[in-house]
Amino acid sequence: MPFTTLETKAAPIRLWGDVDAVEPQARGQLYNIAKLPWVHGVAVMPDVHYGIGATVGSVIAMRGAVSPAAVGVDIGCGMTAQRTSLTASDLPDDLGRLRSDIEAAVPVGQSMHKNSVDTKSLGTGLHGWHEFWSGLDELAGPVARRVQGKAMKQLGTLGGGNHFIEVCLSDDDQVWLMLHSGSRFVGNALAQHHIERAKSLPHNADLPDPDLAVFVADTPQMEAYRRDLYWAQDYARRNRAVMMALLRKVVKKRFAKA
Repeated sequence: MPFTTLETKAAPIRLWGDVDAVEPQARGQLYNIAKLPWVHGVAVMPDVHYGIGATVGSVIAMRGAVSPAAVGVDIGCGMTAQRTSLTASDLPDDLGRLRSDIEAAVPVGQSMHKNSVDTKSLGTGLHGWHEFWSGLDELAGPVARRVQGKAMKQLGTLGGGNHFIEVCLSDDDQVWLMLHSGSRFVGNALAQHHIERAKSLPHNADLPDPDLAVFVADTPQMEAYRRDLYWAQDYARRNRAVMMALLRKVVKKRFAKA
């Protein structure tokens, strides 16, 4: 699909999609982003829409800076999928019982596990759990104290919004398990902490939108954000791995062939 370059005296904005379909508020955000001195280009996807400071559905190329609000509050949000040995003919006409079993194994919305999941016996394929949890104590001080218990019990939970678990079919009728989720409450708390911290920095005083506040390279604030960002991304990855392991257990119990 060809792109359209929006007219601007600032960094170039390239849009893959219909310019007229972009809501005025989102278009205004794109121009605000392009004006930032650290931005060298903005790529806009067809699903672009109004967000907090930066549009959702855009990629911002910055040099020497990063905007925590543009990165987003669901740090590490992503998807994973696994192919099973099942085919469409193995599935019953009514998937209601399977759905109930999945919902019982993987809490959704604001729910969490009553006790932390035993990752050692679950078989996630991931290692380094002790080192990972040790990193929780090194996060931004007030956030680490506030989220510790919740972070452990939310590991292996779906959350809300557009997050989902799906039992689906490929073109060759093979059954796949797929899910979409992120870093849950801990990622959101870390993002909000750093967004507010960035807004307080003097170099962000005259921005067109305070939610575009940035950390600049080679500063303690940037290093602290990067540390917490990488930990939250790892949390999101491990969260998906735990959910997939729980999902596999449900399917294996329901279908002996799986």
